[in-house]
Amino acid sequence: MSNSKVFNETEINSDDHSLDENISKSTVLKDFLALIKIGIVNSNLITVFAGIWLALQFNDLRFLSNISTVLLAVVGSALVMAGSCSLNNFIDRDIDNKMERTKARPTVSGSFHPSVALIVGFLFITVGTAMLFQTTITAGIIGLIGVFSYVVLYSLWSKRHYPINTIIGSISGAVPPLIGWAAIDANLHTAAWVLFLIMFIWQPPHFWALAMKRTEEYRAAGIPMLPVVYGFNVTKRQMVVWVALLLPLPFYLIELGIPFVILATLLNIGWLIIGLYGFKMKDDLKWANWMFIYSLNYLTIMFVSMVIVTLI
Repeated sequence: MSNSKVFNETEINSDDHSLDENISKSTVLKDFLALIKIGIVNSNLITVFAGIWLALQFNDLRFLSNISTVLLAVVGSALVMAGSCSLNNFIDRDIDNKMERTKARPTVSGSFHPSVALIVGFLFITVGTAMLFQTTITAGIIGLIGVFSYVVLYSLWSKRHYPINTIIGSISGAVPPLIGWAAIDANLHTAAWVLFLIMFIWQPPHFWALAMKRTEEYRAAGIPMLPVVYGFNVTKRQMVVWVALLLPLPFYLIELGIPFVILATLLNIGWLIIGLYGFKMKDDLKWANWMFIYSLNYLTIMFVSMVIVTLI
């Protein structure tokens, strides 16, 4: 009886130890994914792939025949973006603890030492850039431009000093489709630059909507986001202007077909209508949430449809 009891207790303790290990591993993985901002990486990979796919289509190249280049471009881009995000977490660790949205980041909670964020950042960027240079020199250079604009121009410089920080940060967010295209075709077609412009123009209204929802947090952190410095009315006007700038861009992608141009134009008009409705709506935060959600769906539908129309 006593031996049986000892065995049972040992078994239970062993199970508990195993459970603790699993929880620990799960937490480490979760923290690591937060360190590299996996959500941002994944969403940007959609635009990277769209750039790759359209470059293949425009140059009459087969996907499977270029699979090695595709993999280098996708993995290299992912590493470059993940590394840049890790460095951003390192840089912002002193202000992230002042915002509800960012106070659980591993560099704030202590899950990862800041030096780990630095090592991961530089290692990923180095390996990712090397992979991009194996596709084309142009892709590698564009990747480095993205790193510089996000880490230096945005994170280290403009974010804490100027209300136009969002616009400056939009440069890095707009290069992923360019990287994808350049990996296949270094002679960037006009369509590649249109993809860049769509991403560049999309970001200010997207992030200003988020900033409106988190205005007091940004204020507490001392970050001069547009709604913090100039208020909601100015921010709403700026958002509508930027959404309106998207209207002509689908017509430069006429080679994707009339159905795509119609779909993209409807998406733009829908976003503009919601934007204009904000001047009548009394609940600014509710409107900002509508704009934010629409922007997320807009980006996904826009870039996924670019791939789908080439398959029909």
